[in-house]
Amino acid sequence: MSAPVTLAVGYAVPRAGLPAPASFRRWVEAALRGAKRRKRAELAIRIVDAREGRALNRDYRGKDYATNVLSFPAELPPGVDLPLIGDLAICAPVVLREAAEQGKLPRDHWAHLTIHGVLHLLGYDHIEEAEAEAMEALETRILAGLGIADPYA
Repeated sequence: MSAPVTLAVGYAVPRAGLPAPASFRRWVEAALRGAKRRKRAELAIRIVDAREGRALNRDYRGKDYATNVLSFPAELPPGVDLPLIGDLAICAPVVLREAAEQGKLPRDHWAHLTIHGVLHLLGYDHIEEAEAEAMEALETRILAGLGIADPYA
């Protein structure tokens, strides 16, 4: 069992039809278990609209469009040992559009992107092919444990 999680979920969009904080907690905990993280973890998730998602992606990644999930790993000074792992910004309209385009249940896509983002906070990446294969395999295992089909199939 993974250690306790402190999670703050903020909605910058109307909450109707979006996952509840309890769902995000379940997905975060599943990602932490899957990554075998045993220490406490603290993070925040902000659900944003396309305008804010685009501004964040432009300002932090130099890409002028809204993307599904942005991960902001905590950058703690050397010697500071806090459970903070970082923040996620998830763009609601992009998630819902992608789910429809890909024929996925919106809840399954929310789960996948939350897990994907948490893994980025823990240092996983998909820039190199080998890293991508390892990260996708881990995501698929975590999602399977939640009863969610392989998002890459």
